[in-house]
Amino acid sequence: METNKLTRRAFIAGSGAAAVGIVLGGWSAVRGGLAGLLPEAHAAAARFSPVAWVALSPDNTAVVYSPASEMGQGTMTAIPLILAEEMELDWSTVRVEQAPADPKRFGNPGFGGAMVTGSSRTVKGYYEALRLAGLQARLVLAQAAAEQWGVPAAEIRAERSTLVHGPSGRRITYGQLVEGARAPQSLPKVDKSMLKPMSAFTLIGKELPRVDVPDKSGGGARFGIDVRLPGMLWAAVLHTPVQGEQPLEVKDAAALAVPGVRKVVRLPGGVGVVADSFATARKARELLEVKWSEQARARSYDSEAALAEFAARAERLDEAGAVWHKHGDAAGKIAGAARVFRATYTTDHVAHVTMEPMNCTARAQGDAIEIWVPSQSPSGVIGTVAAGAGYKPENIRVHITLLGGGYGRRAEADYSLHAALLAKAMPGVPIQVIWTREDDFLRARPRPMTAQHLVAGVDAQGRIVGWRHRLVSEGIVARTAPAAYEKSGGRDSPVMEGADGVYGIADQLIEHGREQRGVDVSFWRAVGAGYTKFSMESLIDEIATASGKDPLQYRLDLTAGQPRAQAVLREAAAMAGWGRKPEAGRELGLAFSDAWNTFIAMVAEVSLLEGRPVVHRIWAAVDCGHAISPANIRAQVEGAALFGLSAALGERLVYKGGQVQQHNLDTYTLLRANQAPTVQVKVMPTDNAPGGMGEVGLPPVAPAVANAVARLSGKRLRSLPFPQIA
Repeated sequence: METNKLTRRAFIAGSGAAAVGIVLGGWSAVRGGLAGLLPEAHAAAARFSPVAWVALSPDNTAVVYSPASEMGQGTMTAIPLILAEEMELDWSTVRVEQAPADPKRFGNPGFGGAMVTGSSRTVKGYYEALRLAGLQARLVLAQAAAEQWGVPAAEIRAERSTLVHGPSGRRITYGQLVEGARAPQSLPKVDKSMLKPMSAFTLIGKELPRVDVPDKSGGGARFGIDVRLPGMLWAAVLHTPVQGEQPLEVKDAAALAVPGVRKVVRLPGGVGVVADSFATARKARELLEVKWSEQARARSYDSEAALAEFAARAERLDEAGAVWHKHGDAAGKIAGAARVFRATYTTDHVAHVTMEPMNCTARAQGDAIEIWVPSQSPSGVIGTVAAGAGYKPENIRVHITLLGGGYGRRAEADYSLHAALLAKAMPGVPIQVIWTREDDFLRARPRPMTAQHLVAGVDAQGRIVGWRHRLVSEGIVARTAPAAYEKSGGRDSPVMEGADGVYGIADQLIEHGREQRGVDVSFWRAVGAGYTKFSMESLIDEIATASGKDPLQYRLDLTAGQPRAQAVLREAAAMAGWGRKPEAGRELGLAFSDAWNTFIAMVAEVSLLEGRPVVHRIWAAVDCGHAISPANIRAQVEGAALFGLSAALGERLVYKGGQVQQHNLDTYTLLRANQAPTVQVKVMPTDNAPGGMGEVGLPPVAPAVANAVARLSGKRLRSLPFPQIA
């Protein structure tokens, strides 16, 4: 994965006139400066680009480029809003377009300059840099107007894409500056002390509709699977039954005899069939006779047996692991504690089940290739295709379409390599590869299966004095970025995130024991925090109850000195009526998360039906700092809560002999509409840099439900998905 290192100055200024944004004046200068940067449909209309992120037209409209992948999380609205806020753009005149796949200009500082959408780093990563870019653009425009009017720039203010000279009342729109403006001798210097205070926001924090919704509602939105190009063919892939194996012999005569089939191509881990329709390609695929290598380590993988082995290893406290967090002497404090609590928690693999299956369209010509793909990572696509198909990165042109769900699966680019290799085998012909739903399950890169063993020592008053947390699982960074993993001393961030936090526990030791069983695991919505917070919040609740303390007050005591954490805890409790007696047969459960620099507390109201939890209502209070779009934040918490609840109640991906046992939705249990609770969310903005949001609503769901079940039944649930209570 490309990781171009960008300084803040380079991020704002780029490396040329167009990126710096001082291309004022005639069309020819702009055309040359923006060649290859602006989408062709809008290049002709763009007359003036004060920074690389925006292009202004004489009619006072603005095209703002969104660098992140839009997969339903609202980033195509949130990111442009950040720039528009400081640039004082009239939002009603803004048109948002997907930015070109150009990491040097549009890379995310949160990913070292790579273009990646995920890990709740989009708003966090771009926020300050884009505000500075918007500020710089506004100052460039003010300077141009000042020179035109012959007045000091300091006397000019901006409002709704218009510049106003206070003393004289003269006004000029941004669009009117396009003709005849001259570049300033030097760029205005900007720093974060010059940015607007929260109280002056006119766009950030307002209830504005998302820009992607009208096309999605009206049927005009184009996802990857909607791409159509002249002369396009389709391809289906026969995958090896076990990950890591390769085709040794391919008998394809029967497949090639199917009318409409054009070519059969060997691929890494499979065989592709190209035909004049996907239905034809899929039909012919079933006629292939393939002998596979059958040498993969994964052939011995039985996830149910492995989980027991993971748990046994997690409980071996004398075995050292890679240290994620260490402070004080946890073992010593536990040894001297008045009481010790121990618990082992397990989580199964879960699949992504995106609504739109994996797909990619590619067209190769000579030493260049063009790709249309619903991906979370343009940088990942470029890197994968360069390494696997032999193209130079500068000769790979990537178009990111809308994504029909991502959840981390589309941060990987394996499906794009299939399209690239098939296109390379048939130069000049656009080829669209589609994986079926069964293919998606077969080639799943699921959330890691984990076993966690937690040990907590408490004093006579029930206060935690020592905390040990051992997690055993496959690695993610260990596979996707092995050099970085080794350099970090074995710190696998997505696997372990959320395992530490703001709770006031002085003596802690948190470790990871890596397993290698031959099945690739990967990013899945919330990844580590989805199971680390489950174990932590469950044990915290158990300790509080056993110590005779209210679970809310216990957490308030643990967050002394953390006002943001305490505020969401109090608010969620108030929303749910914590302390009230629920109706007969129901109980409330509480959980808290501080992952991604965002604070959220959640309360679930639960009953039991035939030993299984039924969730009736969920209340959540969230503080993510500056809240770009409160309506979208509420939607994200609601969606993430239901996503996490689905996994907690029934999702489970099982492997036997290295082969996945669930192949479609008839055997993989998803949350149904009649199981979905009412979710009420309160957004509590504070004057802090924004934290992540896309995954925040997931971590507290499972522990909140499990804690409610414990209050109902006296039994602690320690595995995901939840087992039936006898």
